[in-house]
Amino acid sequence: MLVVADDHRREVERGERFEFGDNWSRFLRVVDEQRIAEAERSLEELLGAGTLRGASFVDVGCGSGLFSLAAMRLGASRVHSLDFDPESVACARELRRRYVPGSDAWTIEQASALDREHLGELGTYDVVYSWGVLHHTGAMWTAMENVASVVGADGRLFISIYNDQGLQSRVWRWIKRLYNALPELLRTPFVIAVMLPIELRSLVLWIARRQPMGYVRRWTDYKRARGMSRWYDLVDWVGGYPFEVATRDAVIGFLEARGFALERLVPRDGIGCNEFVFRRSRVG
Repeated sequence: MLVVADDHRREVERGERFEFGDNWSRFLRVVDEQRIAEAERSLEELLGAGTLRGASFVDVGCGSGLFSLAAMRLGASRVHSLDFDPESVACARELRRRYVPGSDAWTIEQASALDREHLGELGTYDVVYSWGVLHHTGAMWTAMENVASVVGADGRLFISIYNDQGLQSRVWRWIKRLYNALPELLRTPFVIAVMLPIELRSLVLWIARRQPMGYVRRWTDYKRARGMSRWYDLVDWVGGYPFEVATRDAVIGFLEARGFALERLVPRDGIGCNEFVFRRSRVG
């Protein structure tokens, strides 16, 4: 996928893309059995216990590869991971090396969610998973349609999309664009400068409730949220560009028109992603 690699490099050089894989490579330092178990739990919570046993699973925008690994451990018959970012691909391969060396049931490649032809060559899957990815492609609705085409008959599509907050979303888009235009040495200080007022306000609210440890637990217990890291998620949030958003109704209407029925929704009213699980109710 030399063309894909070149496209990614050019977008990064122009300040048009956050290097998600670089952030994920740092996250790999803290991946442990507890985080993997939390990733497994979160998959089963929304998809249903036992859903992945014997199922085929494709992870579109696999990031660190954590959820591909979780699917393998939950008994998926085959797992295919793909990501536009070469460092993310490297992260997934590293997790495969650590935890399932020699497995031929887990394949990993660099590819784009916008390449419908290539996705079509992969065939269809029982579960198509794309968490927090499609809104970072630069063409969210095209990417959504492409990944939906990979869902097999009666299969499930599990996606999460940033909630549309109107003006606030447009401000965040500007912040993210600015982050990627900065020299690398200034990016961590920029994340701190952006998020510190928000974090301080949260701390004050917890103190006002006489529960200061509630704020502390937001950091210490964060791995229980899908096995992730709060700091690396903050970096991802501030830097995550391209950046698009959608209302819940827009996502639901878009996929219902393409033969899907909403099976599960976890709504977010502020900053964050609405989580959707759709089931394909018809093909074509």
